[in-house]
Amino acid sequence: MRPPGDGQLNRMALMLGVTGISKSKLIEETTALRALTGLVLQARNIMAGDLFKSPTTTAMGRLGKLFGSNLLSNPDLVATDATISFKTALWFSMTPQSPKPSCHAVITGQWTPSTADVSANRLPGFGVTTNIINGGAECGLGEDNRVKDRIGFCKRYCDILGVGYGNNLDCFNQRSLATSVDVMK
Repeated sequence: MRPPGDGQLNRMALMLGVTGISKSKLIEETTALRALTGLVLQARNIMAGDLFKSPTTTAMGRLGKLFGSNLLSNPDLVATDATISFKTALWFSMTPQSPKPSCHAVITGQWTPSTADVSANRLPGFGVTTNIINGGAECGLGEDNRVKDRIGFCKRYCDILGVGYGNNLDCFNQRSLATSVDVMK
């Protein structure tokens, strides 16, 4: 990914309302924002893929009804409409989708792993949030660069906010929640 040009940096600084920030720091922040945008697009693609499984009960259908938008016919709104994108991220973070707990419940310590979770190495921590978001593709596969990247972003923002990382940051040895339906029955 190319670093942003000066014009993009100036627009980004105006958009963020920042002054007196170094060019290298602004490039770093802009690159991080692009990465977060990539995660939103990834979530959109995951939910759009869900469209082909069962169009009447998809996450897109539920979200569309909730937001008053026809996301079934225009799933790209999740990536192109800032308000819908933000609402989607917030909804996804706050809403459990059985057998998955919500990311919020894991982050705030409200989630307690079941016996099946413990036997699947799913213990409270950032690793479980990765498992919730994309466990079928990233968890239980041993070391994975995508998971390492997520951990890097997590650590970066924890450092910025001045909070600790917590334990269990990876999902390298966790059984995926995406394949855990059988375990939970």
